[in-house]
Amino acid sequence: MSRFRWLSMIMCTLLAGGGVFWSAAEPVFHYISRPPAFAGTPQNENAIVQQALEQSFLHWGFLAWAVLGTLATIVLMHAHHVKGLKLRPRALLAPIFGDRLENHWFGAVVDACSIIGVAAGTIGPIGFLASQLGYSIESLTGLDNSLSLQVLLLLAIVFVYSMSAFSGMDKGLQWLSKVNVLGAMALLLCVLVLGPTQFIFGAFTHAFGDYLTNFGTLSVGDFNDGWMQGWTWFFWGWFIGFAPMMAIFIAKISEGRSIRELILAISICAPIATNFWFTALGGTGIFFEVTQPGSISGPLSDAGLPAVLIAMLQQLPLQAILVPAFLLLTTTFVATTGDSMAFSIAVVTSQQSTPSKWHRLFWAIMLGVVAAILLLAGEGSLNALQSFIVITAVPVSLLIATTLYCAPVTIRKMMQERKGCENLVPVQG
Repeated sequence: MSRFRWLSMIMCTLLAGGGVFWSAAEPVFHYISRPPAFAGTPQNENAIVQQALEQSFLHWGFLAWAVLGTLATIVLMHAHHVKGLKLRPRALLAPIFGDRLENHWFGAVVDACSIIGVAAGTIGPIGFLASQLGYSIESLTGLDNSLSLQVLLLLAIVFVYSMSAFSGMDKGLQWLSKVNVLGAMALLLCVLVLGPTQFIFGAFTHAFGDYLTNFGTLSVGDFNDGWMQGWTWFFWGWFIGFAPMMAIFIAKISEGRSIRELILAISICAPIATNFWFTALGGTGIFFEVTQPGSISGPLSDAGLPAVLIAMLQQLPLQAILVPAFLLLTTTFVATTGDSMAFSIAVVTSQQSTPSKWHRLFWAIMLGVVAAILLLAGEGSLNALQSFIVITAVPVSLLIATTLYCAPVTIRKMMQERKGCENLVPVQG
């Protein structure tokens, strides 16, 4: 596939619905409620703005993208495309165990832990999106944000990504990803033109510089257990739980791509683009809170994080167009993730690199069914799922940690294989 489609599928799948929901809500929350990592530092207005963005960059920046799409993907691509192993999480251990885990019970345990981790990480955003859309419709139309409305919205979301999964990666998923990226670029341009353009660029420049300067300290700091569990540990547990299945998905669509291309796209360019996106949405919300105190913090206090995006967009011109457009974009982003993760789970459970459309459809619907059950069980169940996401990431983190050894070993093997091919002398006659 073309480089644009390849990048679109990766960006939309990895960024998911969080790219719209959290990009508006998290920087504003950190601006209003200062993260403990910055306790004791200067408290002037500019510093607080930069620190709010810096904390968001840490969660969604270089570390998040690296764990989702680089070392693990390199190991899987070599194990599957070169060595012929099946595209499963257990293949991440191939540099250590070779093909001995292909039919071993321990390999099945590795696969099962990875499926549970990604299922929890996918079900959560689907349920959260239904709740956010319910609030948004209530604030825009006055309809009651009832449980029945949320379930109907959930069914619509599941229908969209199930049909995409059924149609196949070459059709539905590529089309969804392309629409997502073009839509995101158009909406970003609208925010930059209609919003506080100078403030956005200035805040990004200073916050990104501080992020690079304080990268090491923020990455390994343990500042407050309660706060870390609700924010940093939750996000990174979420991303780690996604990692094996995400690596399977990227390995599937990246055959023929070089390691250099993979690293540049996923570990460098994508985090920078994500951080700027967070500055555009979250920074705009902060700007309106600074210039019009209470315009964002009021809705946040009354209705929680889902209210931030709507409150921010309502301060911009053309809100009647922008609000529905952003809600649609959030929906399609989540649909892309649901589609791709249903595909990855089907790859593992069917043991086929291209699973049947019925197998893909089954897992797409099952993810939605579980999300609906949790939604019907009440708000506490979705909050419990947030803790479950962190718990399921623990065994998966041990698997991902092996890539710190396995990826360099794999790259060394590739270099040796390449050198061996170059030294071959053609036989005459």
